[in-house]
Amino acid sequence: MHEISLVRNIFATLESEFSKEDLEAMTAIDMKIGLLANVEPILMQNAFEAVTTAEEKYQTVKLNIELIPIEVFCSECQIQSAVENYKFVCSCGKPNNNVVKGTELLIHRVHFDKEEELAAK
Repeated sequence: MHEISLVRNIFATLESEFSKEDLEAMTAIDMKIGLLANVEPILMQNAFEAVTTAEEKYQTVKLNIELIPIEVFCSECQIQSAVENYKFVCSCGKPNNNVVKGTELLIHRVHFDKEEELAAK
């Protein structure tokens, strides 16, 4: 299950970007995952729970996943269309494989306890 290594990479990325104090105040991570990212959201949640259970310092952190639909851009009609049922066809009817959305695997936002304290002031 490659989701475990993805979760570990997420924490490694956050550890390289934030201070120890920030990480201790972390409450949630928002991820954007495209339907073509080769990641199953339920497996990602399970892997996240496994890693956070093993890592005492992250046991209170939650993972929020936003699924990003697949969209293609047609250079002929200049329209961006949603892909339905993995049929890569523009809304004009022409086959299209120019994917412009749906491959994302992004840490979109990190939430901290401090945010709640600042919002209360």
